[in-house]
Amino acid sequence: MSALLKVEGLSKTYGGFQALKNVSFEVIAGETLAIIGPNGAGKTTLFKMMTGEVARTGGRILLRDIDITRTSAELRTRMGLGRTFQIVRVFPEFSLLENLIVAIEARQRAEGRRHGILKVRPSQAVSDEAHHRLAAMGIARLHRTEARHISLGDRKRLELAMTLAMEPAVLMLDEPTAGMSPSERIAIIDLIQRTKEEQGLTILFTEHDMDFVFQLAQHLMVMNQGERIFFGPPEAVKASALVQEIYLGKELANA
Repeated sequence: MSALLKVEGLSKTYGGFQALKNVSFEVIAGETLAIIGPNGAGKTTLFKMMTGEVARTGGRILLRDIDITRTSAELRTRMGLGRTFQIVRVFPEFSLLENLIVAIEARQRAEGRRHGILKVRPSQAVSDEAHHRLAAMGIARLHRTEARHISLGDRKRLELAMTLAMEPAVLMLDEPTAGMSPSERIAIIDLIQRTKEEQGLTILFTEHDMDFVFQLAQHLMVMNQGERIFFGPPEAVKASALVQEIYLGKELANA
């Protein structure tokens, strides 16, 4: 089966420091891949290079066999790379409904179906879609509330809804449970799993919560000091002595 997303020999150097060292991997359509590793392993740098926020030093990125390495971050979003962030990025002074309307109308502009900025009064179809997406995330009751007044867990749900409104081919989640309480983590894991199954999503994510990783991922890539050191299914990663030594801890081998 052909890969939906390919990363080939991606490298990044800052001065004399090599933050990423010849990293390669593939993601098949419908697959969920987790990228794990200790702090400073290069996970977020890798994400930023894939989405065009940071220029690469070497290597290339292909989406649907199209080389997107030199395209802008905006164009990569239009082509199908959608991303959430460790620190949630929403419009804090907009209501949840307004945040979704912005995302939906941005998608329509990318599709050539709309021009200009956010409408004063969105169409009924856009409003209906915004309400539907908020309901799917379990936050429809808050649709009139400004985003700055809701909990971190609900802001993450809102950001996920906005990202999904762009209808990405690959959903990239950077530390989706960071800063969340145990109950919020359980809820967001269930939400992502349900959304993946309902929409057939391809997901690439970084995460430190190993319960989340082993519950959601079909394959794991382990990084350390900017390098890929292991790639395989969860059970193989758990059984790897190298991974246990560097990151997981030997107690997870019997988890």
